[in-house]
Amino acid sequence: MFPFISRISLFCGKLSSWLFFAIGCIIFFEVVARYVFVKPTSWVEEMSRFLQIWATYLAAAYVLKTRHLIAIHVVRDHLPESVALLCRLLALIIMAVFSMVAIWYGTDLALDSIRVGRASSTMLGLPMWMSEIAIPIGFLLLLLQVVAEAGELLFAKKSVSGEPRGGQ
Repeated sequence: MFPFISRISLFCGKLSSWLFFAIGCIIFFEVVARYVFVKPTSWVEEMSRFLQIWATYLAAAYVLKTRHLIAIHVVRDHLPESVALLCRLLALIIMAVFSMVAIWYGTDLALDSIRVGRASSTMLGLPMWMSEIAIPIGFLLLLLQVVAEAGELLFAKKSVSGEPRGGQ
């Protein structure tokens, strides 16, 4: 099960990077349209914001999987292995709790937007739920990755830093 979750996280990370690349292309298009052809568009700002929201939330699980979160190595590297393990587990528990809260309220927000029919105030008038649903989806992916990380930490023969424990 853990490798499957990791594959999903890696896929979402790659998708996120392509979304950020698409944002760059869209903004480049707007710059050319505006300053070369003097024909600015009405959709670039909203679409780039929409894609950025999705890219950011999709990348969260990938960032955890690849261990690119902010860490204080100066402290962690000088702790005994058992204390470092407890600190990592505590951090994963905090992430899990926060993810569950974000899933709960994010789902409530998206469902409320669907019920009310909330839309953006731009010319495109995109339904707000289309960007708001990224919150519970992204945090669900993060929660699954937290569970996978905790499982690997507790049941795999790896240390907190990802190295094999005790030379095994």
